[in-house]
Amino acid sequence: MNLPEIADLHDTALRQRLQQRLDRKTKPTGSLGRIESLALQVGLIQQTEAPKWRSPQLLVFAGDHGLAARGVSAYPSDVTWQMVENFLAGGAAVSVLARQHGLALSVVDAGVNHTFAPRPGLIDRKIGFGTADTLVGPAMSEAQCVQAIEAGRELVRSLPGNVVLLGEMGIGNTSSAALLLARLGGEDLERCTGRGTGLDDAGLARKLSVLRSVLTRHREASTPLAVLAAMGGFEIAMLAGAALEAAAERRTVVVDGFIAGAGVLAAARFVPRVLGYCVLAHRSAEPGHAALIKHLGAEPLLDLGLRLGEASGAALAWPLLVSALTLLEQMASFESAGVSDRRDKRAP
Repeated sequence: MNLPEIADLHDTALRQRLQQRLDRKTKPTGSLGRIESLALQVGLIQQTEAPKWRSPQLLVFAGDHGLAARGVSAYPSDVTWQMVENFLAGGAAVSVLARQHGLALSVVDAGVNHTFAPRPGLIDRKIGFGTADTLVGPAMSEAQCVQAIEAGRELVRSLPGNVVLLGEMGIGNTSSAALLLARLGGEDLERCTGRGTGLDDAGLARKLSVLRSVLTRHREASTPLAVLAAMGGFEIAMLAGAALEAAAERRTVVVDGFIAGAGVLAAARFVPRVLGYCVLAHRSAEPGHAALIKHLGAEPLLDLGLRLGEASGAALAWPLLVSALTLLEQMASFESAGVSDRRDKRAP
C-alpha cells in the first residue's frame, strides 16, 4: 500500500508568532480557551499567521456490514440505503445542518447493499454490496481494504478546499468501530461496546457475545491493514484514506464521532502524524468514544450527548472553527484599539 507523506507540524517560529498574535488581542491572555488553541492549530496546519477557510467539504461515507445479520443493531440493514436517500433528499439532520452552515455535502457510496440512481451529491465509490460476515471470515480482503483506502484518498484529491468534515452511515458500524478500538487500541471489549442505535439489555448482551466471538475468530490479525480488513467496513476504510490524504494536503480534518474516530485511529496506525491535523468535533454518548478519544490525543469541542453519526456533530462544531479564524483575523490588538495592557506588562 502506498501511504502518503504527512508533514510534521512542529514549527517553533510560526507557533511563537501565532501565539503572540493571539496574546496581543484585547482580552486576558488565554481567555478564549479552546478557541485560541484551535486557531493556533489551524495556523500551523495552513503554515500561516493568517489562516482562512476555503470550500469546506462535508463527506458522509456509507456502507453496509455483513455482521448486521447477527442482530448487533436495533435497526435492519435497509436503513443504510434509506438514509442515504434521505441525505440526498435533504431531510436528514446533516442535510439540514449543511444547508444552514453553507457546507458542501457529498454522500459517498462506499459499499451499500443497494443500487442508487446517479444524481448530484452522490459519489459512487462502491467496493462491494456490503462487507462479508466477519464472524465467518474477514469483512473484506486486504486488497479490497487497500482499494477502499485509496478511494478515500482519491476522493479528497478531487475536491477543492482546505478542510474536510468526516462522517458515516452504516447499520452495524458501531460494532466494527468497537472491534477496531479493542484490537488497535488494546482496550477491553466491554469498554468499547455500547447500544449503538438503541439496543435493549438483551440486545447489548447479544452484541457483546457476537463481538467476543469475532475477536477470537480474528485473533491472528495484528497489523493495521489486517485488522481493518478483518473487522472494519468499506466506509471506515475510506474514512481512513480520506483523513490520510487530507492531512498530506495540509487540510484540517474535522472528525465526527465514534465511527469516524475509529477510521482516524486506523489512519493513525498507518501514519501517526495524521492526528496533528485532526479536530475532534464532539464527545459521543457511545461508551467506547471516551476510550477512543484518549488514543486520538485531543479534546473534543462539544459534549452534547450526541450519538447520531452522519457527520452531524462535525457540522454542529463547524461554527466554532469559523469563529476561531474570524477572531484571529478581526479582533483588535491592544495597540490598534488603544486599550491598556496588564499592569505587570507595562514599561516601568
